[in-house]
Amino acid sequence: MQKLNVYFWINVAVLGLCALPLPVQAASFDGSQNLLCAPQLVLECAQESKCEPVMAANINLPSFFQIDFSAMALTAVTEPESKRKSKIKSMESLDGKLFLQGADDGIEGVRDGLAWSMAISQESGRLVVSASGENEAFVIFGACTPR
Repeated sequence: MQKLNVYFWINVAVLGLCALPLPVQAASFDGSQNLLCAPQLVLECAQESKCEPVMAANINLPSFFQIDFSAMALTAVTEPESKRKSKIKSMESLDGKLFLQGADDGIEGVRDGLAWSMAISQESGRLVVSASGENEAFVIFGACTPR
């Protein structure tokens, strides 16, 4: 019951943040400026069970990451000792969204590779990431701001 209560308050906080106006120009989300992004809600899905909300830290997701368009990479901001990176393999603007795609090997020697796809609203900076690996998938909702 306590766990359900925690998720309820997390969802209330996320919804409250989503209601705040963002005074950022749409051009900021077209790939011309680097972005600082934060995951807000993470759903973890396994083949043998239904999707469950989890904290970003529980799936080794950084609290903040930067999208560096000149380097075509996502970089963890909160991990100075390891600076995890994931290369952006493709980028395309379509229907008011910026789409990024890539794949990441994860931890060396562990079979944990994932393919990921990200959609960023060019109007609001809100993002949705889907990532899938072997018998698992993640859906991440978050927001970005120009850096």
